[in-house]
Amino acid sequence: MDKDIMLYYVKLVEFLGVVLGPSWEVVLYDLRRDEKNVIAIANGHVSGRSVGAPLTENALKVLYNKEYNNIDYKANYNSVSKNNILRTSALYIKNGNDNLIGFLCLNFDDSGYRNINDKLMSLIHPDELIHKNNFEVLENIKFSDESDSIGTTIEEVSENAIRRVLKNSSIPLDRLTKDEKFEIVKVLDEKGIFMLKGAVSYVAELLYSSEATIYRYLNDINAGK
Repeated sequence: MDKDIMLYYVKLVEFLGVVLGPSWEVVLYDLRRDEKNVIAIANGHVSGRSVGAPLTENALKVLYNKEYNNIDYKANYNSVSKNNILRTSALYIKNGNDNLIGFLCLNFDDSGYRNINDKLMSLIHPDELIHKNNFEVLENIKFSDESDSIGTTIEEVSENAIRRVLKNSSIPLDRLTKDEKFEIVKVLDEKGIFMLKGAVSYVAELLYSSEATIYRYLNDINAGK
């Protein structure tokens, strides 16, 4: 039954990619796989991804928080990919037993439309006013904690998550204290990063720690829940 459901969505990915056009990326994730969860993608140039890419930070957070038990989709939130701001929506795919088995995601790159808007508005308002307003809006969107970060590999997803956690810190990773590393691991755990196969190893490398240390942090975190 699950296989039939996912085959249906594979066709839907192709259909939506053609109908919506090249500014819309359509991505299908199969959660029954341990890794390489993207099984179909249309207009992958939007994020630079292809079949075999891992889950995003937001997808991992959804799995961790189990919000799919209360809602069937999440619409119009921000994602960041290749320094582009995307408008993202995700449908939670469930099987006949109401178990989550996948995501169908739409990522819209509206940068071209924003450029057109800038040109139109510049005909009405002084250029310096337009530039100031656009700069403020983009800054607020790009660095929002609610924005998703899209990576093409497990390593990139993990690194993006750590960089976002440390975005307000000027301390190099190799100079972090034990307590600071523990807090980073705690935040990453809450984001569901360690649900990715190989994430512990890569996070340990980034934080200049051993895998045993990261596992010890995770055990302490879980013991305190």
